[in-house]
Amino acid sequence: PSFGFLFDIDGVLVRGKTPIPAARSAFQKLVNAQGQFVVPVVFVTNAGNCLRQKKADQLSHLLGVPISEDQVMMSHSPLRMFKRYHEKCVLVSGQGPLLDIAQDLGFCQPITIETLREKHPLLDVVDHDRRPNVLVSTVVLFGEPVRWETNLQLIIDVLLTSGYPGNPYQHESYPHIPVLACNMDLMWVAEAQSPRFGHGTFMVCLENIYKKITGKELKYEALMGKPSKLTYQYAEYLVRAQAAERRWEQPILTLYAVGASATVSQDDEIDNSWENELASAAAAHCRSVLVCTGVYNPHTEVPLDTRESITETVFHGHRDFRFDPGLVEPDHIVPDVDAAVDLVFQLENFAP
Repeated sequence: PSFGFLFDIDGVLVRGKTPIPAARSAFQKLVNAQGQFVVPVVFVTNAGNCLRQKKADQLSHLLGVPISEDQVMMSHSPLRMFKRYHEKCVLVSGQGPLLDIAQDLGFCQPITIETLREKHPLLDVVDHDRRPNVLVSTVVLFGEPVRWETNLQLIIDVLLTSGYPGNPYQHESYPHIPVLACNMDLMWVAEAQSPRFGHGTFMVCLENIYKKITGKELKYEALMGKPSKLTYQYAEYLVRAQAAERRWEQPILTLYAVGASATVSQDDEIDNSWENELASAAAAHCRSVLVCTGVYNPHTEVPLDTRESITETVFHGHRDFRFDPGLVEPDHIVPDVDAAVDLVFQLENFAP
């Protein structure tokens, strides 16, 4: 094969914990009689609340085909490349086994919001002699937490005290300590009829609280998860690794992102030094194949004048991404993932 698949999960393969009927039939076409994939496949999800192996096990059960953790890319997977933060004390926010996730990614000194809260009880911050000396050097946002108000409060505390949340606020401490954010989805689709708030909504809250208090913009050291450039470069790296492992000699020329739009333009202020961690992209094209089983609405109008501020009803992308109608428009629109596989096989003249 000279192409590979990047599959979104929520709204494409499953809705919540319920598999979409077309998914199983689609994946029967992607494996041979021995259960081996006949083309490189990477599952790209903006979820960040579990380890890759657990997600691989869930997908194997739902789709009826064996899937390895090397085929799964969580929103936080590219953090493996941010080695300059791995030795530092990082505050992690989100849900699930956060310490296990952080340590699996290479972080040696992760600390959770809950641990930070226990180390900073309200009365202790009054007694200077008993103030804990925890120094947080980086904030990592894995995904939306359970108690938003607690996480928002303590993350703001960390940012406004240069990592010493027991100290008084220091408005002159700007720029603040680094913030790494995974998953910018404003909303996502589960079993409910309407989309649910995603981690992007939590980030909107954090950004606006920070600006309301300080009058300054919250800065991100890096943003990852669809549709960031970093995510697609890392996904392509995983696709190439699969092809090499199977000893497929033909280069991967085209990636088909099923259920996700292609990469978007990112503001230049974001740190892009991670690009050096990856080999240069080899695929010539990345084509988006959108399905109509998730958040995507094929009838949404794209504004003609993109120089003006885009209303939230049209552009749900993150604050630091620039709207480009050419990147929002999909290359192909199909009813479901089974039709997407058929379309790609037809386009590539591929018969497994």
